[in-house]
Amino acid sequence: MSHYDVVIIGGGPGGYNAAIHAGQKGLKVACIEGRETLGGTCLNVGCIPSKSLLHASELYEAATGEAFKKLGIEVTPTLNLTQMMAQKVESVTGLTKGIEFLFRKYKADWIKGWGRLAGPGKVIVTDAAGAETELTAKDIIIATGSEPTPLPGVTIDNKRILDSTGALSLSEVPRHLVVIGAGVIGLELGSVWRRLGAKVTVVEFLDHVAHGTDLEAGKTLHRSLSRQGMAFKLGSKVTSAVAADTGVTLTIEPAAGGEAEQIEADYVLVSIGRRPVTKGLGLETVGLEVDKRGVLPNKGHRTAVDGIWVIGDVTSGPMLAHKAEDEAGVCVERIVGKKGELNYNLIPNVIYTQPELASVGKTEEQLKEEDRAYKVGKFPFSANSRAKVNHGTDGFAKVLADERTDEILGVHLVGPSVSEMIAEYCVAMEFAASAEDIALTCHPHPTRSEALRQAAMAVGGHTTQA
Repeated sequence: MSHYDVVIIGGGPGGYNAAIHAGQKGLKVACIEGRETLGGTCLNVGCIPSKSLLHASELYEAATGEAFKKLGIEVTPTLNLTQMMAQKVESVTGLTKGIEFLFRKYKADWIKGWGRLAGPGKVIVTDAAGAETELTAKDIIIATGSEPTPLPGVTIDNKRILDSTGALSLSEVPRHLVVIGAGVIGLELGSVWRRLGAKVTVVEFLDHVAHGTDLEAGKTLHRSLSRQGMAFKLGSKVTSAVAADTGVTLTIEPAAGGEAEQIEADYVLVSIGRRPVTKGLGLETVGLEVDKRGVLPNKGHRTAVDGIWVIGDVTSGPMLAHKAEDEAGVCVERIVGKKGELNYNLIPNVIYTQPELASVGKTEEQLKEEDRAYKVGKFPFSANSRAKVNHGTDGFAKVLADERTDEILGVHLVGPSVSEMIAEYCVAMEFAASAEDIALTCHPHPTRSEALRQAAMAVGGHTTQA
């Protein structure tokens, strides 16, 4: 038996960051993770490898299509998918090793195995060989993350019917890939394989893509992806998928009811969302229960049981790596008696397609539902000089501000590199900035970031470039 100040169950963005923070505070800390590497879903089979393939596929399409030719670069590239996957693995390995280094640096113990609660202050770890070790701790943080949500009538085998992990490791480019779900994962991975040569059909139950984002921004992204060759079947549901050695037969029906149709594909990606991982955690040994969504409730990261905390995808809030990371820091601060805080209204969201979609704060639909008076400022990337010379003009910057005070309430960007630009508005909104504050702030020229300023200027009706 080993005793710690803090034991963390899960080594993803929430868990490993909590371990590092605790080590920096001088606490004796252990992080339990059963994967062969630290980093959780995000680093191993999620955010990081998908961005590697997105980047590689963007360059491949630029070289094979009109983008390079327009710039006067004439090449005839050949796709080496094996090497593309190898460089993805190399990038992931480097980052996971980096976390191991930080654990050693801050004296955080990595206990390899799967953890479960075994009563107040106790955790049992089962390693790969089945051996069990008991740990005790004053505080326990549950950071077990999430897993793909299954779809009734569709059995994932990661041979022909894939989850996100399987879709990141295909050994061939599909002739026809059907993506079930037009959310972040489906749009991103669908984009990867379309660029590499696959026919991609996206089936979505709702009548729009990118659910939860500003509706106008989502429609703009939808139009852009459609022009690039992705096909969409909105307002549709998949009722069955039958896999064979060489492909899959899907049955699709209108969501509102109607005649079914069948689609043939050689691969199917199921990406209808994610659900918290709580199975086998021993919650019953301490009297904890999940809600009807499978979420572990919390109040200030505290569960209903003293000394047990929860962060990341397994609890309430958006399932985002940076949300889990921020919660990790706040949770550890509270464990040591400080008043850590996290503004859940200002957690940015990004879809890394091309163009990208990035947003923070309220959508227009939310403001209307709240009956809040607001002003809108918009600026198209087609009028931005840097976007024009770089031949990436799809999308716009949109700023929503309070009609009376001019405080920025929400920002929605669709365009090139907006994932790197949304942080400007995150900072501004943390300080309760007005649209005029951004409008009066000098931005370098020529940059895409000028579109952010012009949108803020448009709130006051005095944009200068459109």
